[in-house]
Amino acid sequence: MTPTNPLQPLDEHNQRLLGGVHPPDWVNPEPKPKYHLVVIGGGTAGLVSAAAAAGLGASVALVERQLLGGDCLNFGCVPSKAILRAARAAADVRRAHEFGIERAGEARVNFAAVMERMRRLRADISPNDSAQRFRDLGVDVFFGNAKFIGPDRALVGDRTLHFRRAIIATGTRPTVPSIPGLAEAGFATNESVFSMTALPSRLAVIGAGPIGCELAQAFARFGSRVTLIGNHEQILPREDPDASALVAVALKRDGIDLILSSTATRIEGGSLVVQQPTQSRRVDFDAILVAAGRSPNVENLGLDAAGVIFDVKAGVHVSDRLQTTNSRIFAAGDVCSRFKFTHAADAYARIAVKNALFYGRAKASALAIPWCTYTDPEIAHVGVSENEAREKGIAIETFAQPFGHVDRAILDGEAGGFVKIHVAAGTDRIVGASIVGRHAGEMIGTVALAMTGKLGLKTLAQAVLPYPTHGEALKRIGDAYNRTRLTPTVRWLFEVWFRWT
Repeated sequence: MTPTNPLQPLDEHNQRLLGGVHPPDWVNPEPKPKYHLVVIGGGTAGLVSAAAAAGLGASVALVERQLLGGDCLNFGCVPSKAILRAARAAADVRRAHEFGIERAGEARVNFAAVMERMRRLRADISPNDSAQRFRDLGVDVFFGNAKFIGPDRALVGDRTLHFRRAIIATGTRPTVPSIPGLAEAGFATNESVFSMTALPSRLAVIGAGPIGCELAQAFARFGSRVTLIGNHEQILPREDPDASALVAVALKRDGIDLILSSTATRIEGGSLVVQQPTQSRRVDFDAILVAAGRSPNVENLGLDAAGVIFDVKAGVHVSDRLQTTNSRIFAAGDVCSRFKFTHAADAYARIAVKNALFYGRAKASALAIPWCTYTDPEIAHVGVSENEAREKGIAIETFAQPFGHVDRAILDGEAGGFVKIHVAAGTDRIVGASIVGRHAGEMIGTVALAMTGKLGLKTLAQAVLPYPTHGEALKRIGDAYNRTRLTPTVRWLFEVWFRWT
């Protein structure tokens, strides 16, 4: 492994992880004369592309400059959800008295044990993304920096890879704002925060998007005094304002100090200076977490030599079929998509492989892509929001169901939150939904499935669901839609029928 190995500490778990996703003794193979597909980037989009193409019988080369598994396995979904689960356990213990459970003394968090558990579970999951697995699938795995040297060639070290088709899946990296004094003070991003072994007493989080909110809540529940700084009026600015407001209440309840509509301007005298609308404020810290967005990895790839148009903010330019301006080269995942989620990268990769190898016509715009922010409560969304519908001139009707009227949510002590489903006006066709609640991420999949299968609210109303479950909220929305069909004329006809019978 290189001296810049980002996985620390180098304990048995991280050594086991590295042994799979970047074996220290790995020797790059001799390239084939020409590959059906060369995939650049070994994160989710790249791994799915390589596995799918190899499984269909294509000759495939996969190039990764650092760690197979990308952000998802090493610095994103997997480690973050491990520590979020630990944080939720700590919060549940603290509120156990609400359920009549007595406990002796205050619950204490062993932060080192929390992080060790995360490293162990991450290593347990890693074989699915390992170099050995992909070699066994028939993929030629190369470690090193890939660079296009022509429209149908890429260079890795001293080896040239000729290809019929290629997929760029290089992902994104954390955006670091230009704040005077930040580099000198030191800071963490999602690529280094999971290497922490000691809990900071005071944590300043710059950025109130999904990563910032999730980790801010986790560290607050572990015992840090957390200040969360966002430059919009609400946290999670892409979300339904009502849903975002409920999450903000939960964050404050966990002790997080929210500073919104504000910008971190400089570090001065050991404090972070934050400019608010009418005044400046100083935030003392022991550690800073930067979660201020993502930047596409497009530099030093030789994209100009390949004839691929890109920019440093939006990433690689692609058509709806995920084809770049070079007809031989496609792209998938975060490097070309506004949906920067593992499941979206997986879906895009499948489209890219189909279109690249089989002249397919699959379109990314046809996908109904949900997302979820795993705060407590979770907040999930799919399709258009009310604001987006208004901006695009889409006439919608919205049906809402508070969890406060759902028996299972009441019994579980999770009555806060709601489900909102938007339909095209005058129809039951679902065009979007937002859910805020502890199980929002599990529930949004049902709505996404309905949208993909073109199933409307009438079908949701007809479904028989187990009682009691949180999913009952979806059926109740279907029932609410059916009640709107009972117009005065229909009701009069029913009355005539009942008088006659």
